[in-house]
Amino acid sequence: MDTTEHNANACRRSRHARVQHLITADESSLLDLETLLATLPLCSTGRVFIEVPDASHITDIAVPVRMVVTWLDRSARSGEPGTGRMCAPGAALTRAVTAWADEMLCDECDLAPTEGTRIHLLGGYLGTADIADHLTERLGIAAERIHVPERFGQLLSR
Repeated sequence: MDTTEHNANACRRSRHARVQHLITADESSLLDLETLLATLPLCSTGRVFIEVPDASHITDIAVPVRMVVTWLDRSARSGEPGTGRMCAPGAALTRAVTAWADEMLCDECDLAPTEGTRIHLLGGYLGTADIADHLTERLGIAAERIHVPERFGQLLSR
């Protein structure tokens, strides 16, 4: 049986391979996020983290049913501990994603690029750079497994 086939019948099979996704975005990349999510098979699993300035930016986003969306409202979060500062853009996203990755990503990330967790970092440059650094340096995930917007240029050494 082909476990990579993606159609309604294949996705209902218990042995069907479901690819896990880690996707990040912020208020500047919501259109890119919606475009990416629209291309995912309905059987996709994973986590979507979206950082926004405040709760007024939180909307309904269509995701495959096996995916979880976490909205990160910067106005309800603090900055670095002990500083009394507000949460800077990218900080909430970086904290949430690195904590999730430390707990949920494992050795399977080192498999061939067609297998394992697919990572798409769509947020702002600073948060994306910090997350990419954490994933590659601390968790040892190969840079070619991480997809970032072309506008970031050579964010990841490949």
